[in-house]
Amino acid sequence: MKKIISKQKMAKVISLAAVVLLGTNVFAQTADVSSETAATEAEQKEDVLVLTVEDAVEYSIEHSLSLKSSALDLELSKWKSDTSWNTFLPNVQVSGTFARTNDYYSSVKLAGSYNAAFMPDPDEKQYWTAMGNLGVSFNFNAAMIMSMMTAKESYENGKITYEQAVKSNMDTVRKLFYSLLLQQESLKLQKDSLENARQRMNQAAVNYRNGYVPQIQYLQAQVAYENMVPTIEKAELAMKQSLDTFSFVIGLPVGTKVELKGEIEPVYVDVDVEQLISLAKENNLEIKSLKSSLNSLKLSKTSLDLSTYTPSLSVSWAGQPTMLVPGDKNWGNKDNWVDNGSFSVSLVWNLTNMLPWSSSRTSAKEIQTNLEKLELSMKTLERNTELEVRKAYDTLKQCKQAIETSQRNIDLSQKSYNMTWQAYRNGTTEYLNLVEAQTQLNQAKFSLINEKFNYMTSLMDLETLINSKISGDK
Repeated sequence: MKKIISKQKMAKVISLAAVVLLGTNVFAQTADVSSETAATEAEQKEDVLVLTVEDAVEYSIEHSLSLKSSALDLELSKWKSDTSWNTFLPNVQVSGTFARTNDYYSSVKLAGSYNAAFMPDPDEKQYWTAMGNLGVSFNFNAAMIMSMMTAKESYENGKITYEQAVKSNMDTVRKLFYSLLLQQESLKLQKDSLENARQRMNQAAVNYRNGYVPQIQYLQAQVAYENMVPTIEKAELAMKQSLDTFSFVIGLPVGTKVELKGEIEPVYVDVDVEQLISLAKENNLEIKSLKSSLNSLKLSKTSLDLSTYTPSLSVSWAGQPTMLVPGDKNWGNKDNWVDNGSFSVSLVWNLTNMLPWSSSRTSAKEIQTNLEKLELSMKTLERNTELEVRKAYDTLKQCKQAIETSQRNIDLSQKSYNMTWQAYRNGTTEYLNLVEAQTQLNQAKFSLINEKFNYMTSLMDLETLINSKISGDK
């Protein structure tokens, strides 16, 4: 009997050893598969570019084609400003002429002393003349100083325009980034609803098999789940397309896979609206640009007045060395050279331009009218900026209150859903009641995220209006 038992024990030990060996082999194969899967996921992860909002902004500034075009305009404006002194450069001209006269004795005939008997026919080489010309002239008017100042003011306006383009690009990228995060949160809520629908379908199947609910309720849960699947697939595709569009906007190569790293969590601020209005009137880039345009127009008006009511000084010198008989090859003989050049100083004053109906005064009248129109535009812009600041400030307050309200609604909706789900599991409430509770909870969650997004974008708009950062670093 003992031998039989020992043999049985031995058989159990051998069987156990075989199971252990088999399990070890299966575990090793499973580990290999898991390692291969992990390696594949790691490779896919390496192909994804993870971006924070500041990463996206910096990349867009560096690769934006529109900003590069604006930078070229600014570079040209700077070049014009740096070289605006070239208006004082003298005009220097050099020329050389080799000419043949048609009548060799034309000057003698004009003088009335021509006598064919005493003047033999000239050689062909005597018909030719070589001459050079070197001219230097300089014109000065007080308006030239104004033109230098106008070029420098144009450069300052160009810097403001470029700053506007950069800030507009930054705001656009930031808003797109956070709108994509909002879209991701919406997709996440839809996926949570899909998972809840799956659980409700499974629970309905259990309740139906146990006789707690009729078959129609189980079928309703199954249909609701199946109807949500294509909706989620469409939302995922839309999310992918939105990310591709975002990649294109910031200048990434087509086909780059992007993963956004961030959260919709605003930094709340407490500011004084009157102080914001004062900052906006002082720092707003549109107001600065309009002020610069006003200054440029005033300088143009002053330049036109100076050119009209002040004389211009003209200084010139011209040298015209002329070789009388170039064919004799006596280039070094000074008697064969004459200089018909001259030096002159002139003071020029155009009196016609002073007439009220002259083209100069008409242009001055046009500039003055444009100045008055720009001043009216400035007043309108300042009032509109003040209105926009107040609207953004009120929006911030409203969003803050809406965020607090949405948070309370989430707490209430979550309690309602938990109680309804428990009742549904117990078979004491209908399926539609559970769906309604789930819908209300999702709406409350999305409302909270959406209000946070609205707060952040409103704060961006306010910071753009005052051209200053008030939210600080998060």
